[in-house]
Amino acid sequence: MAEPLLALRNVETYYGPVLAIQGISLEVREASIVALLGSNGAGKSTVLKSISGFVEPQKGTIRFAGQDLPGHEPDAIVGLGLSHVPEEREVFPFLSVRENLLMGAFTRRDRDAVRADLERMYGLFPILRERLDQPALSLSGGEQQVLAIARALMASPKLLLLDEPSLGLSPRLVGEIFTVIRRINGESGTTILLVEQNAGKALEVAEYAYVIEVGRIVMEGSARDLADKPDIREFYLGLKEQGVRSVRRWKRKKLWR
Repeated sequence: MAEPLLALRNVETYYGPVLAIQGISLEVREASIVALLGSNGAGKSTVLKSISGFVEPQKGTIRFAGQDLPGHEPDAIVGLGLSHVPEEREVFPFLSVRENLLMGAFTRRDRDAVRADLERMYGLFPILRERLDQPALSLSGGEQQVLAIARALMASPKLLLLDEPSLGLSPRLVGEIFTVIRRINGESGTTILLVEQNAGKALEVAEYAYVIEVGRIVMEGSARDLADKPDIREFYLGLKEQGVRSVRRWKRKKLWR
């Protein structure tokens, strides 16, 4: 079997003396969508930041497209073909929509291809063409999220890391964001690692998923299989079923130790 596009092996990351993630191992295969699920504070965002170089792991290996990532600066990692859309979106508020998009292509020198990708972004996200000359600060939360995703795509990534793309959005906009995620993967084959608290939506679009709690992977499997597990349905999807074990009992299993 071919080497996965992204592979983490026994990764540990600290914030000062605090161990944030411990022994994390996961794989993301090319052209797939993989979801990373977990509650607030479980370590999901730290996993993404460890991959993209915003924090430095103290142990373990992270390989992307055949290269070891730890030790690379974030801009160098972008140049290798990996883009990260953080939870906070972090658009450049006083730059226009067009300028924000061009900032996403800062590592590229292929000007004709960059212009073509700008047009592709306007086709993928028509609202951006309408807001082209407006400062990003004037956009709604949903529009800023779309802009952040489009800016990341302007780097022409092989792998897109999405951190809570539906956070704070209305139900209608959540549906639109996940439609866009499907299109990005389906039309261009861009591989996606998705961190998302909306487990139901994440499991709808993902092929494979991992569950992280207290900095550890506690469960993994195909998205369909996980969606059918009673514990996942109750704890993450809010669907109680007769005979389902309580979350408290579940957490006492060896799986959580």
